[in-house]
Amino acid sequence: MFVPYACGMVTPKAQAHSFAVWATAWGPMGAAAGAKGIRSIVLPHYRADELAELLAWEHGGAERDDAGSRFATLIDLSRRYFNGQSVDFTSVACELPSEKTFAGKVLRACRDIPYARTISYGELALRIGRSDAARAVAAALGKNPFPLVVPCHRVTYSDGRIGGFSAPGGTQLKQRMIAIEASLL
Repeated sequence: MFVPYACGMVTPKAQAHSFAVWATAWGPMGAAAGAKGIRSIVLPHYRADELAELLAWEHGGAERDDAGSRFATLIDLSRRYFNGQSVDFTSVACELPSEKTFAGKVLRACRDIPYARTISYGELALRIGRSDAARAVAAALGKNPFPLVVPCHRVTYSDGRIGGFSAPGGTQLKQRMIAIEASLL
């Protein structure tokens, strides 16, 4: 049985057109996509059948399309990532919130964090011109529907502690992801 996580409820206006589930070295991963790009990503945590059920539930009306070309780049890059290769996800189109919104600014700035580099929530707040908004940045990242592609796992507390991670697998998965990137330095 699957348990949905907080990636936001999908409204009829924002329904995905398709979703896919694929194998990685760390387990099955999935995503849903709309006309302009990826709408949500689920990191390895679930069994493949549970993940397909979760994506179908979260994105009612979306068609399963594991061989779809709209997922090809994400599938290739995520497989390489979980096999311990340094990859850049900036070529993966995502349906980010408007850059005029706080969340849109946070996710865009987070997307610019390079592979194997971590920054603090406060530093990310500074990058969007809001030095007083470290906690709000953490809250926005806690709702990130694009983990890995928008690498919120690279954002930590200013004292070096790991910080939170709302994706299934929690902070243990975040620590593993940071470690795999650090091992390639």
